[in-house]
Amino acid sequence: MRILIGTTNPSKVRYFETLLADANAAFVTPRDLDIADEPQETGGTPEENARLKAAFYGQYADVVICADSGLYLDGLPLDDPRQPGLHVRTPNGTRLDDEQMIAYYAALARSLGGRVMAYYLDGCAVQRGGQVYGFQATREEARARAFYLTDSPCAARREGWPLDSLSLDLEGVSFLDARRRTPEQMEKPYTARLKVFLRQALGI
Repeated sequence: MRILIGTTNPSKVRYFETLLADANAAFVTPRDLDIADEPQETGGTPEENARLKAAFYGQYADVVICADSGLYLDGLPLDDPRQPGLHVRTPNGTRLDDEQMIAYYAALARSLGGRVMAYYLDGCAVQRGGQVYGFQATREEARARAFYLTDSPCAARREGWPLDSLSLDLEGVSFLDARRRTPEQMEKPYTARLKVFLRQALGI
């Protein structure tokens, strides 16, 4: 099976390749297929955006996986204009590169005391056989994976996931510290549910 992972984010590509390592699948990206156009992300939730992306990339491949995330800071009301939500990379309508994101969110964390509890709300979608299947973490699952967003970036970088440079787990270990437990260990219940969804949606 050939699967198009509908993202230009190399970290997201590796994430799904790891989740489906035993699926006997060949993975390609929009760059591999010379797809220059990008979908419009106008949904109101991560799942809705993932579905829109999956439907868009379904024009180019029979089987597609797409994902989307929202970032939420406990130090801000949900209706606060500084709350990132679904606009993690485009706060205030301006698209930021990785280093600009680190600078922006470091300043935001600094304005909230230097460290703020945060969590990602993740959504995923699979397009197969002309059908789009959606999945989203619950708020409870998302909060169970909460972390600290800080105002002091570490020197290391992870391409595509720049905020890992500002993130500490609840034990105070940087997301980019080699001593940190793997994401799969940290997110076992959510990851298990996501794997079940992917296998069912992909028919494997």
